[in-house]
Amino acid sequence: MAQAQWWQRGIFYQVYPRSFQDTNDDGIGDLDGIRARLDYLVELGIDAVWISPIFPSPMADFGYDVADYCGIDPMFGDLDAFDRLIEAAHARRLKIVLDFVPNHTSDQHPWFLESRASRENPRRDWYIWRDPAADGGPPNNWMSNFGGPAWTLDPASGQYYYHAFLTQQPDLNWRNPAVRAAMHDVLRFWMARGVDGFRVDVIWHLMKDADFRDNPPNPEYEPGDPDIRRFIQSRSTDQPDVHAIIAELRGVIDEYDDRVLIGEIYLPIDRLVAYYGENLEGAHLPFNFQLIHASWNAPHLAALIAEYDGAVPEGGWPNWVLGNHDQPRIASRIGARRARVAAMLLLTLRGTPTMYYGDEIGMENVPIATEDAQDPWEKNEPGLGLGRDPERTPMQWDASPYAGFTNGRPWLPLAADFTTRNVAVQLEQPASLLGLYRELIALRRPHPVLHAGTYRKITALGDVLVFLRESAEECVLVALNLAGTVQDDIPLPPDTHGRVLASTERDREERVEGHLSLRPYEGVIVALDATA
Repeated sequence: MAQAQWWQRGIFYQVYPRSFQDTNDDGIGDLDGIRARLDYLVELGIDAVWISPIFPSPMADFGYDVADYCGIDPMFGDLDAFDRLIEAAHARRLKIVLDFVPNHTSDQHPWFLESRASRENPRRDWYIWRDPAADGGPPNNWMSNFGGPAWTLDPASGQYYYHAFLTQQPDLNWRNPAVRAAMHDVLRFWMARGVDGFRVDVIWHLMKDADFRDNPPNPEYEPGDPDIRRFIQSRSTDQPDVHAIIAELRGVIDEYDDRVLIGEIYLPIDRLVAYYGENLEGAHLPFNFQLIHASWNAPHLAALIAEYDGAVPEGGWPNWVLGNHDQPRIASRIGARRARVAAMLLLTLRGTPTMYYGDEIGMENVPIATEDAQDPWEKNEPGLGLGRDPERTPMQWDASPYAGFTNGRPWLPLAADFTTRNVAVQLEQPASLLGLYRELIALRRPHPVLHAGTYRKITALGDVLVFLRESAEECVLVALNLAGTVQDDIPLPPDTHGRVLASTERDREERVEGHLSLRPYEGVIVALDATA
């Protein structure tokens, strides 16, 4: 792809800093730990490190309750440690992307302490305050994403404040120009320190219905579902005027050269792609989570790939994600063997892939005992399986005590299999998942068609998905078997001839001459002769 930006041709890797590498033996990862593992990331082949929140916080929601947007929480280090990380990353040609949490602050943020001090405080309107309903209850029926009403009464002032998440996470009022100006300055602060971009948390939440009308009931809600499913969030999220707010954020990003704006958005495809903005003045990459919620059969995958690929606006750039800190790990969702096929799919689709730490070694959800639970969502709505601790457990580096993550007691339990499933072991295993990830990532560089070529479905029958990636220079065929049975006589285009570039089993180099068979849970990439 001519003149591709780094965020178009590169691969992003999410680090959950509490769980990546601890260097001071307190059982919690830190910035120096990330810096110590940069060479691993370079050898893996990734291009950008996205770091979940590291700002000062009471940690009610593990950093997503920010008390100071321009500092570093002491558990992770300090600004000097951050500067060292930036310098070390840039020396290795790695980019650093920060999590930006603009929808809400901590209730301990100085802005909110002022806001709740009195109705007359100059910062009162920096947050969303409303009078009680006629019966004295919450102003409307909006629910918190973490359970219960999204409104908390402040007895001193007699008004409710809105929080889309925890009570300790009051939402900012983005209709207030002073709020927007302050948050724009936060972006500038970090970009001046060398940050290469931001992943914006819950970007579709930033604007709310101006009249605070009730959300409509969700006809699909069933007893036992989380509270947030009681109503359709059509008034509390995804408002039309959010796009002007995002265009302003993008304008600040564009004040600096070569930066990227990524938006976290859990919406259907037709609404997701609106976040590219009018004339592409919105997010560079509205996160596409379709694979996280997909049914892993060929017809469903083919349909969602085609729908998304066709919906990305002209000039917009697609992206794909298999997992993150809020979702069960891919190996647990679809099985360890099928996760290898998922890796090949992720790294052969048009656009920018984002990986989640540990997925490259097949880390799975770790069962968390009730007494060990840390996640506030699990504590607020226990027993519904909503806790996110299982996918946030420490990175498994080696077979030493605590998996090489720490010399202290880890903040979350380790997987029972860490002595056999870890980086050190897989580096010595030619057929390992880590080896496969490294091979697939390396393959993208000499074959830019894999990130920039057009997509064309060939076959999507039952458990077999076959598609082409095409450009003027080359054509590559990708064939994936999602089942645990052999697939013979896979339909291929007439006169398909080529050379196997990669297999999920890492043991095939033969030529394909009009016929292809796949072993259970096997995927292959074939460079076709016409353009190979």
